[in-house]
Amino acid sequence: MTDATYSQTDDRKAKRNVAILVIAQALLGAQMPMIFTVGGLAGQSLAPNPCFATLAISAIVLVSMLSANPMSWIMQRFGRRAGFWTGTLGGTIGAAIAAYGLSQASFTLFIVGSAFTGMYMSAQGFYRFAAADTASDSFRPKAISYVMAGGLVSAIIGPQLVKATVDVSVIPFLGVYAAIVAINVVGSLLFLALDIPKPPVPSHDAPRGRTTWEMLTTPTIAVAIIVAMVSYSLMNLVMTSTPLAVVGCGFESSTAADVVSAHVLAMFIPSFFTGHLIARFGVRKIMATGLVILAAAGVVGLQGVELENFFIALVLLGIGWNFGFIGATTMLAGAHQAHERGRIQGMNDMIVFGGVTLASLASGGLMNCSGGTPQDGWTAVNLAMVPFLALAGAALIWLVLRPNED
Repeated sequence: MTDATYSQTDDRKAKRNVAILVIAQALLGAQMPMIFTVGGLAGQSLAPNPCFATLAISAIVLVSMLSANPMSWIMQRFGRRAGFWTGTLGGTIGAAIAAYGLSQASFTLFIVGSAFTGMYMSAQGFYRFAAADTASDSFRPKAISYVMAGGLVSAIIGPQLVKATVDVSVIPFLGVYAAIVAINVVGSLLFLALDIPKPPVPSHDAPRGRTTWEMLTTPTIAVAIIVAMVSYSLMNLVMTSTPLAVVGCGFESSTAADVVSAHVLAMFIPSFFTGHLIARFGVRKIMATGLVILAAAGVVGLQGVELENFFIALVLLGIGWNFGFIGATTMLAGAHQAHERGRIQGMNDMIVFGGVTLASLASGGLMNCSGGTPQDGWTAVNLAMVPFLALAGAALIWLVLRPNED
């Protein structure tokens, strides 16, 4: 059998797996825009101090960060399917506890439930890596891009489910979390069809690869992680703040859901062609374009708090995240060997979601505790983007200008 035949066979399997992962991203992924739409508002209604309004979102992201390495180990030891089922179990338990916390008006229980949801968020972060597992080098960026495009459907389903369930109970937001329980139970069945072999157990004489520190100090890997962290953190910072800003400026919560929906659509619609753009123009140029678009989102956000400002800023934020994050993921996927995969992917997600945790913590404080009005808070949120964009931009410029030695 020729190498070309092998490649075609591998890509047939990869395409089947990608189809399953796209559906998972669409169905199971819908819970994330649902939670990001109502989590801050629900937290604000329960929190003893408005500065803690987004603590539930922070708990999700914190546990996602802490789960990254264990989740990577589970997938490396038992396979992708076991890791994804662990995630949906956490999502089910988390939504159930959060719903109970809402029924008891308990901020503590609501935070605990949100923390369990972080297990699902961590597992979802590995969908893109799973898409690359059985793909050829030429199909890999497209596979990652297609799976991310599954979020397009989640962007439609999630906010619409919020609108349909937010008022079904006399207890605000309880119906939303009940729907999330159902999504996790049904969605977990998808992974029965996933066909990704477990990584072989390394023999004693198998190459161990670079140490974690050696990988983290490899310029390509370091810059990929920095750009991924900045792209995801700034997206989370602004998105988490948006429902608080929109409602705080006099609009309805349904309008906030529409803004978040537009944002999540913008996050994933470009995924249909991001892989092709990377293949044509190179991953570094696409990452740089993403950072420029993120900066443009901040500029638009600073122009005012009219509804069109929110929509345009959040759409730009989504597009910038897509280019920056998919570009960084593609760069990282091509910078390590198969036997290094578990360690570097887990470390990558731990660092990325560490930044996202700090961003989500900051969003509530910046919105509610940095000025006298929601307008002041929204301005503070957008200004906070500047130093992090400068960091990512400088790292990417450094990588482009340095001699290609790695």
